[in-house]
Amino acid sequence: MNRNTLAVYFVTPDGASPDLVMAAVRGGASMVQLRDKRASDSDLVALARQLKPDLTRRGVPLIVNDRLAVVLASGADGLHVGQSDGDPRALRKALGPGRLLGLSVETLAQLDAIPAGSVDYLGVGPVHATATKPDHAAPLGVDGLGRIVSSTALPCVAIGGLGVADAAGVKAAGADGMAVVSAISAAPDPAAAARALAEAWRSA
Repeated sequence: MNRNTLAVYFVTPDGASPDLVMAAVRGGASMVQLRDKRASDSDLVALARQLKPDLTRRGVPLIVNDRLAVVLASGADGLHVGQSDGDPRALRKALGPGRLLGLSVETLAQLDAIPAGSVDYLGVGPVHATATKPDHAAPLGVDGLGRIVSSTALPCVAIGGLGVADAAGVKAAGADGMAVVSAISAAPDPAAAARALAEAWRSA
């Protein structure tokens, strides 16, 4: 995959509207992950199908969190899973060729357990504590992020309480981008927030 697509990776909050997603993309979000713990599969399929043509035109991959069935039914570009969401080899086979598979990692030990050739990129974190995911693992900090990123050849996107001020440190640690939720979704102007993140990443 093109590592540049991870630069500003927008993860949606529960109940995200198409307008929010497209505002983030207009501002500079380079990848979108639909993550909604409350929505039904059919609602997520409908949202993904609505977004996909516009995102494809803009060259922005559409990833779905956890739900393989939604990816397959909607034509999304890939799936992102956590450590307890299935065997990467089985998911890779189910996704078929041409789709992306992302995996969240929190420790160096988890890197060693990844089957070769199964995963396209890693979400590494949390870098900081974040209210978006209250049950997250202990924060890695930028140093911990760097240790994991330097130990794998896979593209890595950092996640966990990140904002504009973190761009330089995250980039210096070797990550290919920053994944954010509230830094865009909770901003008064999501497009401007995404633009600021994209500019901070480019200039870091």
